[in-house]
Amino acid sequence: MQTRVAVLAKSLVLTLLFGALFSGAAQAAAVLPDFALLAKKLKPAVVNISASKNIAPQRRHPGTDPFQEYFEKFFEAPRQHPQKQRNLGSGFIISEDGFIITNNHVVNGADEIKVKLSDGREFKGEVKGRDEKLDIALVRVDAKGSLPVAPLGDSDKTEVGEWVMAIGNPFGLAQTVTAGIVSAQGRVIGSGPYDDYIQTDASINPGNSGGPLFNTRGEVIGINTAILAGGQGIGFAIPINMAKAILPQLKETGKVVRGWLGVSVQPVTQELARSFGLEGERGALVAEVLPNSPAEKSGLKDGDIILEFDGHPIKEMAELPRIVAVTPVGKKVSVLVQRDNRQQTVSVVVEKLKEGDGSDSGEDSATIDGDRLGLKVMELTPEKAQQMRLQVDKGVVVTEVQNEGLADRAGIQEGDLIREINGVRITTLADYHKAVAAIKKGSYLKVRLQRGRASLYVAIGVE
Repeated sequence: MQTRVAVLAKSLVLTLLFGALFSGAAQAAAVLPDFALLAKKLKPAVVNISASKNIAPQRRHPGTDPFQEYFEKFFEAPRQHPQKQRNLGSGFIISEDGFIITNNHVVNGADEIKVKLSDGREFKGEVKGRDEKLDIALVRVDAKGSLPVAPLGDSDKTEVGEWVMAIGNPFGLAQTVTAGIVSAQGRVIGSGPYDDYIQTDASINPGNSGGPLFNTRGEVIGINTAILAGGQGIGFAIPINMAKAILPQLKETGKVVRGWLGVSVQPVTQELARSFGLEGERGALVAEVLPNSPAEKSGLKDGDIILEFDGHPIKEMAELPRIVAVTPVGKKVSVLVQRDNRQQTVSVVVEKLKEGDGSDSGEDSATIDGDRLGLKVMELTPEKAQQMRLQVDKGVVVTEVQNEGLADRAGIQEGDLIREINGVRITTLADYHKAVAAIKKGSYLKVRLQRGRASLYVAIGVE
C-alpha cells in the first residue's frame, strides 16, 4: 500500500513538474514577437542612403622633389581628377511627403545624396536640417506621391529587457533585419553634451547608422547611431523622443535653437550629499554660475543643488543639460534647489544658447592638520601665480597631496585653488587656518576648488 502511494505521489510530482515546464514554454512562446510580420510591415518605410562628396586631389608643394619636377616638366604627367568619397547609411521615412530621419554624420558635407527605397526606387535627397550635437539630420525626397511611414513611439516608456528590432544597410547589405533586446538606457559614451543612448544587443554595424530601432509594436524608439569599437553585440541608439523635440525646428528653420541656463554642474556624490544636508545622491550641483547668465540674473548661487527644473526631477546631473536644452527660449521656469540645508524655489527665464558657450612651497607654505587631511597649501602672490600660470593673483593653492590621504581620496590635486570651505570664502592662509580649525571629527568638509578655468566641489569626510 505504501509503495502504491509513493508511486502515485511521484507520478503526481512529475505531472506537475512537466505541466509547469510546458506551461512556462507556452507562456514564453506567447510573448515572443513575430519578427517576420514586423519586418514585412516596416521594411517599406526604411531607406538606404548613399552620400558622396568630391575630394580635390592634393597638390604637391613645389620644391619638395626636384626629380619629380623634372619629369613633370618634360614628360606629360597623368592628369589627376577629383575623387569621390562615398558614405553608406540608413534612414526612415517619417511623413508621406518624403521627410526622412538619419544621422548627421551620414550626410554631413555630401555633394550628392541618393535615397533608395525597399521597392528599388531611387531618389535624390536634400538635407533640410541638421543638428551636429545630437547627430541628427532631416532629409527630403520628392517621390511624386505618398510614401510609407514609420510610426514614432515613446522612448521614455522603453524598458530594459524588452525586444527590439533594427533594420538598415550594414556594410551595404540593403534591408538587413536584426533583433535583440534593450540592454541598458541612459548610456553616456562621450560623443557630446547630450549623451543619453539606448544600448541594445541587436546587431548594429557600419551602414546601420541613421536607421530605426523598433519596439514590438512597430514603433521607432531609437535612431541607430554608434557601436562600441571591439565590442560585439553592443550598439547605441538615440532615443526617438530627443529627435521629436527638435523636429519642428529642423523642418521650419533647418537648425536647432537650444535653451541656456548658464551654470557649470557636477554630480552629487554620497559624500557631497551629506555635506550639503541632502538625503540621497540626486540632483546637479552648481559648481559655478556664469556671469550675465540667466542663472545669475535669477539668483542661483554656487553650491546650489538643482533638484527639479520646470517640473522635471533631476535624478542625475546629466539630465539637467538635456532638459534645459529643449526648454523654449524665453520661458519662465521654476527651479527647485537645495541651499543652506533647506529647499527653495527660484524662477529663471531661459535664454538662447550661443555657439561656443562651458609648484614650489616656500616659507609661506603651511601644513594644516597634514596627517588629518593629507594636503599642503600656500598663499599666492602675483609672482607665484604667474609662475604657476594661474588666472588669479591671490588665494590659497594646494602644493602637495598625500597619497591615499583624505584629500587625495576626495579628488583634490596639486595646483587646485581653494575658493571656499564650508561656504566660507578663502583668500588668505588665515582664512584657511580658521576654516580648518572649525572642522569637527566625523563631519564633512565641503571644499570649492578652481582647477584651470573650471570650478568644482569636493567633500572630505573628516575621520
